[in-house]
Amino acid sequence: SVSPSEKTTARLLPPQRTSMLDTDIPPYYNDFTLYKFLAVIDCFVKRYDSMTRLMTLAAENGFSHYAAANMEAFTPRADVRDMCRQNRCGRYGASWACPPGCGTLEQAAADMARCSSGLLVQTTGTLADDFDYEGMQAIAQRHKRSFESFARQARLLYPDCLPLTAGTCTLCARCTYPHKPCRFPSRRLSSMEAYGLWVSDVCRRSGLEYNYGKGTMTYTSCILLRRDQHADPKGNIS
Repeated sequence: SVSPSEKTTARLLPPQRTSMLDTDIPPYYNDFTLYKFLAVIDCFVKRYDSMTRLMTLAAENGFSHYAAANMEAFTPRADVRDMCRQNRCGRYGASWACPPGCGTLEQAAADMARCSSGLLVQTTGTLADDFDYEGMQAIAQRHKRSFESFARQARLLYPDCLPLTAGTCTLCARCTYPHKPCRFPSRRLSSMEAYGLWVSDVCRRSGLEYNYGKGTMTYTSCILLRRDQHADPKGNIS
């Protein structure tokens, strides 16, 4: 006979099936439940593998810091989009990668809502002083080159991933917006700010610093993965 405590323990552990005709499996535990259990484990393993692969690529591309993104922080804000509208960079209404060409905040929210995980990457460099404009530009260019390479590699593994960069898209010397379609839609990169994200808040909630101290400059970008999209080592999507 089995004691009540042993029966309780049995319900908490997946039963060991020796064959499809095994009649010892309790009636409350059927093949569909087993399938769901294994599917959850499989999804977890694939997601872990995806993040490991992204982190490996981040290291190979020379980023100073990287960390798993806290997806709860990826909520677009109207005040960030309002700052874009002030057009201090001169790109508002002049690029398919910037507002309003990149879509509404509602579209940005829907785009990010389809993602379940991601990786933040940062490039940090030192400045000679607070007015070291050349140093700032050099760090920005280093980050841009690293992220363009990273985004290209990520898109090969995960064709529907969402890369968000720092600053405006610079693929073309002159954007076709708004008169003609984008020349390189599969390579175009919108910024985190264009999607209404407060980058310092996203970093903080994801366990990363936004500012690494006096005399430094940091640029932040991210790759977001669509829900339930994973790639095996050969790049096959499941």
